[in-house]
Amino acid sequence: MSETREWNCVLATDLDGTFLGGSEEQRAHLYGHIEDRDDLLLIFVTGRDIDFIAELVAQPGMPRPRLIIGDVGTSIYDGETFEPIPALEAEIATRWGDAGDRVVDMLKDEPGLTLQPTPFRHRVSYDCKPAELAPDLVQRVEAEGFDGLISAGRFFDVLPKGVAKGPTLLRLVEHFGLDPAKVLVAGDTLNDLSLFETGLKGVAVGNSEPDLITAIATRPTVFHSPFEGAGGIADALRHFDFRVGA
Repeated sequence: MSETREWNCVLATDLDGTFLGGSEEQRAHLYGHIEDRDDLLLIFVTGRDIDFIAELVAQPGMPRPRLIIGDVGTSIYDGETFEPIPALEAEIATRWGDAGDRVVDMLKDEPGLTLQPTPFRHRVSYDCKPAELAPDLVQRVEAEGFDGLISAGRFFDVLPKGVAKGPTLLRLVEHFGLDPAKVLVAGDTLNDLSLFETGLKGVAVGNSEPDLITAIATRPTVFHSPFEGAGGIADALRHFDFRVGA
């Protein structure tokens, strides 16, 4: 994103279950609204990798984000070129320190974990069976200098210490001089909790996992919409009065 301008709304949204959730009619309504606005900055904030996102935005009717936070906050891309933004990724890379092989070796015999085949630059991700995980798994990962995150009842991510969707979004907001008061974050699982912990306005969509709803219950800046996915985002745009600028 090269230009400097004022935005009346910055929508920083998770994909699966959130921006891609809801009915076909709800998605068409939200996507059309975004395409019709020239004062709304769209940011994808997702656990997905850049190849998935490139294929996604190539689909007819899918809005193109100007910025992308991928890999659960460990990658940052320009939405026009799909290239990493080195100035924003430098601290993430330093915190990770090419630790992928060490993490894989550390968890190679861990029950309940199946390594995902996709190679990630600054994280290691697993499919998991929470009932089979050792109760001290997260604590052991943290003792090795990483963060461990279980989400959606089926994923386990090992991340650089202090790196997640929320902190990475704040770094991006500061770097581009965006107005925090005009940012709306949206999500549906525990890997979106860090977005809501930023203090920015937020929406937990209607299909959010119960543990996320419990975690955001006392956060006054977070709106729990009764509508699922894209319908919940549209509901939040109304709730927070993010209207088209003059």
